[in-house]
Amino acid sequence: MSGTSATVLPVVSAVAGQAPTISKPEGTPPAELSFTDVIVGTGAEVLPTSTLTAHYTLMAWSTGKIIESSWSGQPATFPLAQVVEGWQKGLPGAKEGGRRLLILPPSMGYGSAGAGPIGPDETLIFAVDIIGVA
Repeated sequence: MSGTSATVLPVVSAVAGQAPTISKPEGTPPAELSFTDVIVGTGAEVLPTSTLTAHYTLMAWSTGKIIESSWSGQPATFPLAQVVEGWQKGLPGAKEGGRRLLILPPSMGYGSAGAGPIGPDETLIFAVDIIGVA
């Protein structure tokens, strides 16, 4: 067994109300959108038409470094229909009070152009805490 190309997915802490920690991933990132509930919420369910209030932490797969986090300030409020495709497809079904881990292939994030501190063709790892659903 060689372990050099084995994919090790990030692990996200599950303490509600606290900024998440995300372990550094290893190997080849998934080619498809991946999501899992780290904390299962019990409130309103996210729909494609929802406006969300959420805290999030963003890590780059390639470096394992945190690029951005709303936890240093106020949570973000936005219509789900106006964010990257990976959020539009990966957050519906999550519930208020929950934390969802999203792994976005570049095509569902910022693609070959990148954006600001996000490099081209970067796989994005998000821990998203759903605070409100409207």
